[in-house]
Amino acid sequence: MPADGQSAAPATAPTSSKGMLWTGRVLSGLVILFLLMGGVIGLMKIPENVEKFKQYGYPAESGTWIPVTLLTCTLLYAIPRTAILGAILLTGYLGGATATHVRAGEPFFFPIVVGVVAWLGLFLRDSRLRSLLLNP
Repeated sequence: MPADGQSAAPATAPTSSKGMLWTGRVLSGLVILFLLMGGVIGLMKIPENVEKFKQYGYPAESGTWIPVTLLTCTLLYAIPRTAILGAILLTGYLGGATATHVRAGEPFFFPIVVGVVAWLGLFLRDSRLRSLLLNP
C-alpha cells in the first residue's frame, strides 16, 4: 500500500486496435521474410557472397555461421513467445552488419532501418512490450 493510504492501481497493458495489431504483423512479417531470405541465400555459398565475406575481412568459415546466427535470431523473433528476445538478438546482429558496412566504407543505413522496422512491428503487435515501455 502506498504511503498516502491509497491502494496502487494495477498496471494494465495498453490496448491495441485491430489496425495496430495487423500493421505490426505486416511490418514484422516483412522483416522476417527479408531476413529469412538473407539467411538462406547466405547458406547457399554463392561465389559472390563468399568473395564479399573475404573482402569484409571475415574468414571463409564465417560464411556458414553468420547466416545460421541470422536464421536463429529471426526464428526467435517470429515466435510470439520469444519475439522480444529475438528482437534484442537481431538488434545486435544488425549492429554488427552496420559496423561491417561502416568499416568497408559502404552505405550503412539499411541494417538500421531494418532494426527500427523490426522493433516498430513488435511494438505494434505485442502488448507486453507496449506495457513495459508505456507504463514506467
